[in-house]
Amino acid sequence: MHLGLTPWHLSGHAEGRELVRQAALAEGWGYESFWLPENHFRGANQPPGVAAIPEPLMLLAAVAGGTTRIRLGTTSYLLPLRHPLQAAEQVAVLDQLSGGRVTLGVGRGYQGAMFDAFSIDRKDKRRIFAWCLNAMIRAWQGEPVVTSEGAEPVVLSPLPVQKPHPPIWVAAFGPKALAQAAAFGSPYLASPMETVERLRTNYARHAEACAEQAVATPPEVPIMRSVFVSEDAALVRRMREKLEMQPDPRRGDMPTDEWAIIGEPGAVQERVAQYVEQLGMTHLIVTRLRIGGVESRVLEESVARTASLLL
Repeated sequence: MHLGLTPWHLSGHAEGRELVRQAALAEGWGYESFWLPENHFRGANQPPGVAAIPEPLMLLAAVAGGTTRIRLGTTSYLLPLRHPLQAAEQVAVLDQLSGGRVTLGVGRGYQGAMFDAFSIDRKDKRRIFAWCLNAMIRAWQGEPVVTSEGAEPVVLSPLPVQKPHPPIWVAAFGPKALAQAAAFGSPYLASPMETVERLRTNYARHAEACAEQAVATPPEVPIMRSVFVSEDAALVRRMREKLEMQPDPRRGDMPTDEWAIIGEPGAVQERVAQYVEQLGMTHLIVTRLRIGGVESRVLEESVARTASLLL
């Protein structure tokens, strides 16, 4: 099983040096991929204490310079906000800088304030997403690309190291997004807040959509989960209580065990094995616990222990 992670601690401004430090530690512990989300603005659409990460590729470029093996991923690079040629160039440059280590998770976005700020009609986001990604794929393969009527065709330079292009994963939630992921032959990357049953249903829908569009179902089954492990039973209990008390509109009254893996080492191993058995999970991406008042050292120890348990 491939084990990846997102940063376990993000400051209010997603400091590059701290991300490099965390990625280098993770690489040393055996993690195989390091992932950043994309989100915009503070206050308007971000919960308190959540760092805005408007340009994840720039931060991953810093991480590329401080690591040698770990793959560099985005959990949702928002295509409706970008021109396809500029986005294709930026991804290609990062792939070159990192020696071919990019996995590009792409998405449409969902927060109304963000679309309003960028003057994008949210009803068009699915159409723009498909137009943008199709143009990027053609550009990465060295084809002449025209993105506006009357413009001269252009050829991308440099091209990515990975051929025909870096792996593309599609962040998806509903049936239309799952069908769009299938249309590109891409793995479906779920929100870390999906229940186990919702994941099972959506992976089945994704496979059905792949069959309908006569494309092979991707072998990758990635799942993001908040993970905390410790041999200290009292600490595990406190962390679970903190999570259950922390309000989060994304999960509502969803039981903690439906979206997080928290426990002592044996319990965590057993739960991960259940995900593999029940859902066919091939990639586990360990996401941070979004709760305050926990020392970074405690979270760091959990991330290290998770790698020692599962790798």
